[in-house]
Amino acid sequence: MPTNRRVFLKQLGAAGIVSLGARPPAYLSQAAWAAEAEGGQPRNDRVLVLVQMAGGNDGLNTVIPHGDPEYYKARPGINIGTSAVLRIDDYLGFHPQMTGFKELYDEGHLAIVQGVGYPNPDRSHFRSMDIWHSARPDSDYTKDGWLGRGLDQTVAGLVGGLRALALGTNRLPLALLSAKVNVPSVSDLSGYRLELGSGPEANHPLQRRLLSEIADRQQTGAATDSGSANLDFLRKTALTAFSSADKLKEVTASYQPSATYPSNGLGQKLKVVAQIIAGDLGTRVVFVSLDGFDTHSQQAPAHQGLLSELSSAIRAFFADLKGHNLDQRVVLATFSEFGRRVQENGSLGTDHGAGSQLFVVGPTVHGGVHGKHPSLTDLVDGDLKFHTDFRAVYATLLTKVLGWPADTVLGGKFPVLDFV
Repeated sequence: MPTNRRVFLKQLGAAGIVSLGARPPAYLSQAAWAAEAEGGQPRNDRVLVLVQMAGGNDGLNTVIPHGDPEYYKARPGINIGTSAVLRIDDYLGFHPQMTGFKELYDEGHLAIVQGVGYPNPDRSHFRSMDIWHSARPDSDYTKDGWLGRGLDQTVAGLVGGLRALALGTNRLPLALLSAKVNVPSVSDLSGYRLELGSGPEANHPLQRRLLSEIADRQQTGAATDSGSANLDFLRKTALTAFSSADKLKEVTASYQPSATYPSNGLGQKLKVVAQIIAGDLGTRVVFVSLDGFDTHSQQAPAHQGLLSELSSAIRAFFADLKGHNLDQRVVLATFSEFGRRVQENGSLGTDHGAGSQLFVVGPTVHGGVHGKHPSLTDLVDGDLKFHTDFRAVYATLLTKVLGWPADTVLGGKFPVLDFV
């Protein structure tokens, strides 16, 4: 370790600074935050919020083909009756608990992307999730994720800050795993703070002042060697961590939602996401998860509750963002590792399937149904046939929302779709 870098780290230790409460400690990472763009301004401040519907959502009981008698033949015990469906048209409609999504759809702010999947689907939860997170279905590659590679590809042109965040989980999702950028995974926002040592709290103001002075100290002379460059990087990242933790604390203390969030888990997570976006920390990606979609038996009540949670939380989230004039910056997309079989099973549930739909939400989204609903009779091993590769959805989000290079991130060229 070069002497100047060792001295800097020693100075941090002398100030009593232990770590960011988030795991891993970002401000000591070699690339915790991205470098500043020319002029100190971000080239693109749009935010992608990714909501994982973990467990394999039953798409047929989410967006229901109520105009197809084959749906009712295949699901005599768990179908949604035609009178209960929130109708989109004479063929499709939302589950009756998805009133928030129906409102967003009617406003033109929700896109349903039909028939999404990939060749040779895998019905294993673990393998399928790895495929969706890595965007590499043809290999067991789990070294980094598709968003992590996006961060790596753009690290030299992004403004410093809290570039990406996984919220509500203690483990970083593979999708955000990066070679160059250390993305925090935070169980709750109070966990993202500067921990000022184990000494008396009365010492903390002095410790914070010392950290600020150390981090903000200008390096004398040009960074002519790797040691100087590393020292300069550590100084900047420590200052960024210091500033972002303070800014988040300030924002969350003063933030007044412009909508009433449901008390469910996803609603409270998205409320925090709105606070992070309002904090203006340069955040481009936030990942949250809603678990429980593995509905093998007695599917109806569990699925109903999950769809209600999803729909009500996202509806409140965009109402809140609109009240703060932030909604135009945000696009939210959902995904699940696979759909379910067309035929219900003997336990009034559904088993692991393949292709399904996903949702993209926001005022800049081209709302409506994108793509034809897959046939309920032309199946592959009891599964719906996909017609839209999920990597085309990713390519669209990367290109049109984040402004990141899709081809290099995804390892190939995929069509950019028109839902944004």
